Amino acid sequence: MKPESSKTILITGASRGIGKATALTFARHGWKVAITCIQNTEQLLQVQSKIQALGSPCLAYTGNMGDFDSCRRLFEQIHMEFGPVDALVNNAGMSRIGLIQDMSISEWNQIIESDLTSVFCCCRLALPEMIRRHQGRIVNISSVWGICGASCEVAYSAAKGGVNAFTKALAKELAPSNIQVNAITCGAIETDMNRWMSPSEKKALLEEIPAGRMGQPSEVADLIFQLVTGPSYLTGQIISLDGGWV
Repeated sequence: MKPESSKTILITGASRGIGKATALTFARHGWKVAITCIQNTEQLLQVQSKIQALGSPCLAYTGNMGDFDSCRRLFEQIHMEFGPVDALVNNAGMSRIGLIQDMSISEWNQIIESDLTSVFCCCRLALPEMIRRHQGRIVNISSVWGICGASCEVAYSAAKGGVNAFTKALAKELAPSNIQVNAITCGAIETDMNRWMSPSEKKALLEEIPAGRMGQPSEVADLIFQLVTGPSYLTGQIISLDGGWV
């Protein structure tokens, strides 16, 4: 088994929130880190600087992970600089609040591409080397809405439900190759995605959560690290991190 200092992880959607926290967590453990975002290049470069300040090499890439050609260019850069990807965290995604009858087909396609197609693209490109080496870890970041659905977030719920099913199916497909695939269904996490709520809306939400608070990106990052470095017998699991909410 390779030492952590020679291992490479790719984390998509890493300019802020869960992705940023995860990138910094792995950097502290000496991993080589590749990070992406779709448009917040300035923020991504700030994350890169923090990773490098921790002493870990970092590749930063701006591009749409739901576009296969863009994703392919990313993997070519990773291979040139770091070699094959040992672990993949599919965190890129977006949401849109609104009624389904007000959603255009382009808005629907954008969410499905960002939240589900991106998972396919990254897995498809990471897997050949993982299968060849008979090792690899994949963690897909999902949502509790992928389990129970959310009113006014139908497209997001559908995409995350797809991620959950994708995870279970791919885990079965890859288990003979010693590659583990798991998903984390996040509840309310203190990120920009949830900062649209008014104080009264946030108060009402917290009253619904048994833990009485929102989760922190660092808590998700810690769980991702455990899944990437933990028992190889753990695969195909949809793990809820939601404070007992759903």
